[in-house]
Amino acid sequence: MTDLDERTVFVLADRALGRVVAQVRDEQWEMPMPPDFVRRGSDRVPTLREIVAYHAYDDAWVPDMVAGRTMDEVGRDRFDGDLLGDDPRRSFGALVDRACDAVAALHDHDLDRTVHCSYGDFTAREYLGQVTMFRGLRAHDLARVIGVEPDLEPALVEGLWAEIEPHAEDWRSIGVLPPRVDVPDDASPLDRLLGLAGRHPQ
Repeated sequence: MTDLDERTVFVLADRALGRVVAQVRDEQWEMPMPPDFVRRGSDRVPTLREIVAYHAYDDAWVPDMVAGRTMDEVGRDRFDGDLLGDDPRRSFGALVDRACDAVAALHDHDLDRTVHCSYGDFTAREYLGQVTMFRGLRAHDLARVIGVEPDLEPALVEGLWAEIEPHAEDWRSIGVLPPRVDVPDDASPLDRLLGLAGRHPQ
């Protein structure tokens, strides 16, 4: 078990995603994404900009979520619309900064605060654990799509393993993770994480 707590791993994951988005080239924003980016229940292929916009929306909510505010208190439509604008790399980076600053400022006792998500109430600790996996794995996935290195720090790999491994098979059974990919016994920690998460190490 890692000594890293949920705050640290969230910041590492969100920063990793931010670094990948910062490397998107202008001509790549409208590129269609691979089939595994298609949302369940839909046959529409999203563009790269649409995928990044989804994460922008998710990050925009983080400061209010970890502060314990409800969506009704904030205004359910507060972050509707185009959050990326004419400079999507800069806009996304600013949202990552605000989300990471809000999470890093949490005190230990704040991790037991109730977070009011659209899909239910959780402690801040549980909320961060849920959203961190998505960010960390998406940093890897988007990096492969746009042709750059994922740059997942060893501490992030360690933290993601600690969060995912105990629940991987349960999550796989409900479609959150794809089938496990076998990797050699002497594989690196990153390759072991990718195999556990159903990704083929490159």
